[in-house]
Amino acid sequence: MSLWLQQALLALLLPTFLAQGEARERGTAQAHNFNGPALQRLADHLLADYRKGVRPVRDWRKPTTISIDVIVYAILSVDEKNQVLTTYIWYRQFWADEFLQWNPEDFDNITKLSIPTDSIWVPDILINEFVDVEKSPSIPYVYVQHQGEVQNYKPLQVVTACSLDIYNFPFDVQNCSLTFTSWLHTIQDVNISLWRLPEKVKSDKSVFMNQGEWELLGVLTKFLEFCDRESRGCYAEMKFYVVIRRRPLFYAVNLLLPSIFLMIMDIVGFYLPPDSGERVSFKITLLLGYSVFLIIVSDTLPATAIGTPLISVYFVVCMALLVISLVETIFIVRLVHKQDLQQPVPLWLRHLVLERITQLLCLGEQLTSHRPPATLQATKTDDCSAMGNHCSHLGAPQDLEKTTRGRSSPPPPPREASLAVRGLLQELSSIRHFLEKRDEIREVARDWLRVGSVLDKLLFRIYLLAVLAYSITLVTLWSIWHYS
Repeated sequence: MSLWLQQALLALLLPTFLAQGEARERGTAQAHNFNGPALQRLADHLLADYRKGVRPVRDWRKPTTISIDVIVYAILSVDEKNQVLTTYIWYRQFWADEFLQWNPEDFDNITKLSIPTDSIWVPDILINEFVDVEKSPSIPYVYVQHQGEVQNYKPLQVVTACSLDIYNFPFDVQNCSLTFTSWLHTIQDVNISLWRLPEKVKSDKSVFMNQGEWELLGVLTKFLEFCDRESRGCYAEMKFYVVIRRRPLFYAVNLLLPSIFLMIMDIVGFYLPPDSGERVSFKITLLLGYSVFLIIVSDTLPATAIGTPLISVYFVVCMALLVISLVETIFIVRLVHKQDLQQPVPLWLRHLVLERITQLLCLGEQLTSHRPPATLQATKTDDCSAMGNHCSHLGAPQDLEKTTRGRSSPPPPPREASLAVRGLLQELSSIRHFLEKRDEIREVARDWLRVGSVLDKLLFRIYLLAVLAYSITLVTLWSIWHYS
């Protein structure tokens, strides 16, 4: 019986002894902390009973408002093929933690304290467009004000998906969004607001690196409330629209100017004579040079499966114009090519080209009418008149004998002499026919050359107008997009 009483008394007195020991230890710790550094005493005071797994509000009906701010530091890369934008931003978060408040007078007038991020509650604010793991430096501390305001500053390398429109390359303007939202908490628990005014966020370029390929036009902001019907909850979203513009000088010098120079040389090539073969070789050389140029710049042009940039269309059209110019040159050279079997210029073509088109183009050429081929008898008469010895009588031996006999003239010359004269006349007649044929062929060639020259000038002016209209259209479109 006594053993039972002893155990009962021990069970009653043991909690009392333990409580006294804990009170003694707590008093010793408080005395030690009271005499320790103020920062350490303040950190121990704030984190002693802190629960970082619970949203820091005393009334659970009150939402925690997260004020955020974004400053763009640099545009690292724009991947048009994969539709990815990589930016480096300075990201700032502000929220009120009701369990991290103190009286500065009790802690040596300390109004601001840096504590580890892992020791307190941090909102789960993420960027919806994230497509890659963060490569940002880790910032392990946050600042806490004595009113309970927590300041979380950290740099972020953001790799986000963006719908890049490259149709206006290299005068394109891109608009990529960064959507900050809580991944789990609804708007009843975590709300998002903008820390600064939208006008200040838009025009803030104080830290932006402005020496790269891209120019920052501004950062637009917009608050949205996204509601999910399945979970029956609404989430707060804050969108930052990063509007950037590409600097086109590099691409204009390395892509547009060489193409323009080649097109100018193609236009100058029309001043080569159409009856020379040098124009064809010159045009072929230009076409080959342009093909090599396109192969070189193909790696510079952005490639996407969605659309084709306008500059690629420009290069294709320039290539087509060079091909058309070569075809026109081949046609004109074939038209004015001299050959013995070439037919005379038809009357309808002579009337259309040498009269109508010449007047239309105001060329002012004096047209020479084609001399019809003379008859053989007229030519004989002209040639014999030039010889001055009545060769028509010499050409008829029978008439010659009758004439000489009727006039009692001396006897005719020997028969061998008559045959020699006849052979001489036949040779002269052959020479005359050859010269007439050559003159006729030369006249036909000159007529075709005149026709070819007029058509060449007509096609050149049409080609020049097409090139000018195409260039003015592209320059106008790019100017509108550049200054819009």
